[in-house]
Amino acid sequence: MTKIAYLDCSAGVTGDMLLGGLVDCGLSLDTVNERLASLSLTGYTLVSESVPTNKGSYVTITRPTQTPPAYTWTAIETLLTSSHVSPFVGDTTLTTLQTVRERLASRAGTQATDTVPVLALARVISILVGLQELGITQLSLSPLPLTSGQTSHNKAAAPTPATLEILRRAGAVWQPSTGASEGISLLIAALFATLGRFDMPPFSIERVGYGYSVTSAQAKRLCLYLGTVQRGVGEADTDWVTLLSTNIDNMSGELLGGVMERLLAAGALDVSYTPMQMKKNRPATMITVMCPLEKSDELAYLLLRETTTLGVRVQQVQRLKAQRTVQVLDTPLGPMVIKVKRLGTTIVSAAAEYEECQRIASEHKMPLADVYGVAQHWIAKTILYTEEKN
Repeated sequence: MTKIAYLDCSAGVTGDMLLGGLVDCGLSLDTVNERLASLSLTGYTLVSESVPTNKGSYVTITRPTQTPPAYTWTAIETLLTSSHVSPFVGDTTLTTLQTVRERLASRAGTQATDTVPVLALARVISILVGLQELGITQLSLSPLPLTSGQTSHNKAAAPTPATLEILRRAGAVWQPSTGASEGISLLIAALFATLGRFDMPPFSIERVGYGYSVTSAQAKRLCLYLGTVQRGVGEADTDWVTLLSTNIDNMSGELLGGVMERLLAAGALDVSYTPMQMKKNRPATMITVMCPLEKSDELAYLLLRETTTLGVRVQQVQRLKAQRTVQVLDTPLGPMVIKVKRLGTTIVSAAAEYEECQRIASEHKMPLADVYGVAQHWIAKTILYTEEKN
């Protein structure tokens, strides 16, 4: 079963609107304040207010009268790793802010800024804490409003060039809108590019939350539908992983082989090498690493230390995966450990692992191919045949 949040973005989306929708769906602001307090951030205030004549919440993060501080990337990484926020919140925060940083630098034609305003940092952390606290593992989005003009409180509703470019790369779906809208904020665009899916799967609605842009009765409203997607026959699990990639054109095969061994030993889920060609017609290798969210920093630094690369690309992606179970199968060669692949309640396939077949082949002094043949025969006769009868 997957917990889903579906956002009706027809009136636009800002960080405050999304945070308000999460609070209206049951997110505790005390919990958000606790997580932010664990970071020892300063220069912000979390405010929640009711909206006259409307159901829902208005939640915002404001600054005091003095100029709020900005945090360097090194300071942010230190805060996130030493606090009580989860790896999901920490890694996704860095990815989201890095997307904003790089896009702004690209538009300006300059190097990326070395600091992040505390309000942006607190806002994205608050939203991610909310998603995690409500158990939301899938964020799906309606078509986004492609608007022009001004909002009721004189903020430009048309997406900025940086916002458009982030969402274009993420494959966002748009629809024309002639009415007043809040548009899509740059921070939310980066968050959607990191976590969002532009579709609406069939799901059962458990709760509806409303988040507002301001506290007036005419405020724009975001509808957040909280529900579940039931896993049935033939359905896969979903989770989030980090993809690391870098291109290498000046390392030997022996050294690259050692890097793969170290990455796998350090917790990578998968490592692959792809032949490619780089500048000056040099043959090269693209290293791609898939790892759990909490391992992304460690493995990215391993690549920086152990290879000649000067940079590593980091991307969080959602993964569909089959369910796997292990069971012991009685065969004429003795008990054999079998891995069974399922999609929902349906068995798709089953197979013996290489190491298991190698062990049995050595014990019985048999060719490895013969052991595989015995394993597949008994898998078909017991596991798969039973599944077909059911």
